[in-house]
Formats: sequence, C-alpha cells, structure tokens
Amino acid sequence: MSRIDDLIRDVCPNGVPSHPLSEIVEVNRGGGTPARSRDDFWGGNIPWASVGDLSVEGIHIADTRQRITEAGLENSSTNLISRGDVIIAVKIAPGKAMIAGRDMAINQDLRGLTLKDSVLSKFLVYYLQTISVGGSGTIVKGISNKLLMKTKIPVPPLEVQDEIVRILDNFSALTAELEAELEAELEARRAQYEYYRDALLKPQPSEEMTWVTLDRIAENLDSKRKPITKVKREPGNIPYYGASGVVDYVQDYIFDGDYLLVSEDGANLKLRSTPIAFSVSGRSWVNNHAHVLRFDDVAEQRFVEHYLNATDLAPFISGGAQPKLNKANLNRIPIPWPGTDEVRKVAAALDRMDGLVNNLTSGLPAEIEARRKQYEYYRDRLLSFEEAAA
Repeated sequence: MSRIDDLIRDVCPNGVPSHPLSEIVEVNRGGGTPARSRDDFWGGNIPWASVGDLSVEGIHIADTRQRITEAGLENSSTNLISRGDVIIAVKIAPGKAMIAGRDMAINQDLRGLTLKDSVLSKFLVYYLQTISVGGSGTIVKGISNKLLMKTKIPVPPLEVQDEIVRILDNFSALTAELEAELEAELEARRAQYEYYRDALLKPQPSEEMTWVTLDRIAENLDSKRKPITKVKREPGNIPYYGASGVVDYVQDYIFDGDYLLVSEDGANLKLRSTPIAFSVSGRSWVNNHAHVLRFDDVAEQRFVEHYLNATDLAPFISGGAQPKLNKANLNRIPIPWPGTDEVRKVAAALDRMDGLVNNLTSGLPAEIEARRKQYEYYRDRLLSFEEAAA
C-alpha cells in the first residue's frame, strides 16, 4: 500500500476531487427489450445483456445469455453498446457494473456509459464495487438515471487510477487462482467424504449385517407438531422449523432437546438440493411439514441423519407434483445397524469429515470466504481517498 500512498501524496497533495457521474460520462445510453412475440427479433448474432449477465466472475462481460437480430435491434428502444463501455444496472441490483467485452445491446434495466478520457473504465467499475448507489422499491429495487448520474465519483489523476487498477487486477487474478485451488480441494474433499460415507453407511448385503426399520430405533413425535399460520406467530427467538429448516422465529416452543427432523413433503424430497434430514437441539417449534424423531443416543441420531441424506428414498416417496414421505413409509425405511459401538464410531468419523467440508465457520469454505474478505478489504482501502477541499 505504501507505493500507492506515496503516489497519491505526490500527485494529489491536497486530496482527490469528486465529481458527479454525469460529469465523467461522455455518452449515456439506455436499453430496451425487443417484442417477445416476434420470433424474428430473437436468436440472432447480437449479444443482448440483462442484469443477470452482470453476475459472472470478473469485471468483463464476454457474452450474454440471450441474443437478438438486426431487426430486433432496429425495432426496439435498445442501443448498441461499444466494447470497453461500462454497463451499469439501474434496477434489481442498482450500481452493479461491468465492462462490455464486445459490442452488445442492453435491456431497459441497464445503462451503457462511454466515459470521458479523465476516468478509466476499470477504475470506475472497481470503485462502484465499494459503494451503494441507493435505490428504492419494495418488490424491484431501482434507481432513476437522473439520481444515478448524481453519484459522486473520486477522480484522481490517471497515473493513480492506472496504478490502482494494476494492483487490483493482480490481486483479483491471485485471489481467483487461490479460490480455484481451494474450490478444487473442497471438491476433492467432498468426493472423499461421499466415498467414505457410502463405504461406511452402505455395506454390501450379508447375513452378518443387521438391518432395522426406523421405527425400531427412533420414537416418532409427529403427533406433538403444531403448524401456525404466519399471521398468528408471535415473534421471538425460538426457531420454527419446516421441511427444509428454519422458517421463522417464534416466542413459544413445543420441543426441548435433541431431535432429528425429516422432510415430510416438498420438491426437495426428490431434488435433494438441501439435506432432507437435519438435527436440531434445544427449544424448537416444528410445523407439520417435517417429521420429528427422538433417539436414545445422539450418536445414533447423527448416524441415521447421515444415512438418510446419503440414501435414495424414492421407493418410500409418494405423489408426483407434490412428493410426500408419509409417516408409515418413513417408519419402514431399513437402516443398517452394526451395533451401538460401531454406530458411534461411524457417526463420529462422518461428523468430523462433514464439518471440514460443510461447516462455514471452519475448514475450506471459511478459507475461501476469508480470501474474498481480504480482497475486499484491500480494494476498499485502495479506493478510499481524502477528498479535496472545495
């Protein structure tokens, strides 16, 4: 940081002036959407950007999810944005900005900015990452072009901008490389975890292995559940659980202790995008979308949790559009049961591996998050200036 600090002191001894965005923009273009009913307007060779296209990694948009034709461009209010222009959102994610990596059209939720020679496109995009441009709206957040253009932007000399961009480009590349390595390591750990989980939880059929149905090792407490409509819930700090986890927080509780909740209905029973079995501890309220199971031993509970999340339960799920795992089918799910001591060993081993892979407060996911926070910290420091006196 000392090099850039010294440079700023040398070339900006009295601080860095700020200007409204309108004063550093040469051309400000709006966008639009060709008529969806016209097939001849869509599927052409012209990239057409929307706010969703600003979610890619990096600061350049190389391509877009949708394309339009020359006819679509000519017969709509959209504009063609030149390569190198800054594309900035005015709706949904106001202030989110990237640089056009090629000529492209934009929709009405974006503006295309050609900057004056006094400001580098990359400098502006990096700076906009550090601030909020505001915006209003309860359903779709947005900011008017007029208000957006009033956003104050610091404008140091080009040599300072260039050095900041150089540092952030290098830092971004290094951070992306480290993240890629960590993501690869995390993926390898996940595969390793799944391999050992399956080896431990899915033994080959044999006469020596004991299998028990779920109702033999757990007490079902579904009869104690009480759904409460949202308008009747009294806010509090007790978690209110549904099929896939915490739905709300309420004032009272039904259960107090360690329990295993299992999704009773919902698309996730088939999609499995989140665990269908999850342990809860302490006071809780559970609605009628999650089964409630109580075990004599927490280690046995964790063993069953791991097993249910690793097993295809399709034979026990009924319903098409509305999948359901009813109580009778839940009770008859067979669980491999090598004995209490072995169950505890397996549960402990899987808990350790699961924590390393999935716990966001430790292990590799936390390391990835720390790298991102580190980058954001130094980016924000580099782009914080002492403003020049008026």
